[in-house]
Amino acid sequence: MTGESVRPLRADAERNRQLIMETAARLFAQRGATVPLNEIAREAGIGVATAYRRFPDLQALLDALFTERFTTFLDLASASEQEPDPGQALRHYLLEAAQWRARDRALEVILANADVEAEPIAVMRDDLARRVEGLAERAVAAGAVRADFAGADVYAFLHMVGAVADRTQDIAPDSWRRYAEILLTGFGLDQGHAAAHAPAMTDRQLRRTWPRPTN
Repeated sequence: MTGESVRPLRADAERNRQLIMETAARLFAQRGATVPLNEIAREAGIGVATAYRRFPDLQALLDALFTERFTTFLDLASASEQEPDPGQALRHYLLEAAQWRARDRALEVILANADVEAEPIAVMRDDLARRVEGLAERAVAAGAVRADFAGADVYAFLHMVGAVADRTQDIAPDSWRRYAEILLTGFGLDQGHAAAHAPAMTDRQLRRTWPRPTN
């Protein structure tokens, strides 16, 4: 490995890298993962050559976005593992991960298009799976959650909460919290007092979430 490959990016280069990633995430959330890298660079106000120096192709950009997001989920899992109460540890991870998913509209696109079999990403994926499974098993063993709860339920929970968040983000942005709490109650986890801060949508808000006709 050369010195060039391990040398940290200069501050301006890192800013450009982050700007490209933020712009890509916004465009991916709007249009999917088919937005060309050239267009992402133009939208970010960065030269195309600069963009290609940071990311040789669109797949490299998608993989970098995946790594950034999975690093966040790994940090959340690690923090949850430090909670001595198994039920609260699982609850902490579920709600923190749900909050991250709720505000990240690009996450589903990134997960669907990253090269999850490539070794660096596969290692992160498997590490997170082990940590999540550990949180679930620990909570089950303590009787803090229903006996058939499994790691797969964590991902289903995030899918369901994410679907609500995507539909309501511009209408009732905290609505996902209400349904997250309802699911946690179904899992057998103590719901605490958070549900009181997430009222049901009004009829007017609900109507605004209905699907729109496509032309």
